[in-house]
Amino acid sequence: MRLFRLLLSLSIVTTIAFAGGKEVAVKLGLDASSKAVKQWEKVFEKEDKMAKMGIDKLSDSEKSNLKKYLTSHAADSDHPEAAGM
Repeated sequence: MRLFRLLLSLSIVTTIAFAGGKEVAVKLGLDASSKAVKQWEKVFEKEDKMAKMGIDKLSDSEKSNLKKYLTSHAADSDHPEAAGM
């Protein structure tokens, strides 16, 4: 029973942590699985690449949440974003 509660709590925290990132990604028209983790990391390293996607206009916390979401659901991640999800 304790294990179940722990897993449930972890699931809820993870969902809350990535929810903001997914909303921002949808708003910007970004698909997490369209790039590999390294590619998303490179996007966030360069101002011009972020500007192309509209990421440069986001607050630091929105950028952080978006990066977490995109790299966690990238094409080569453990949990790639499925089409239509």
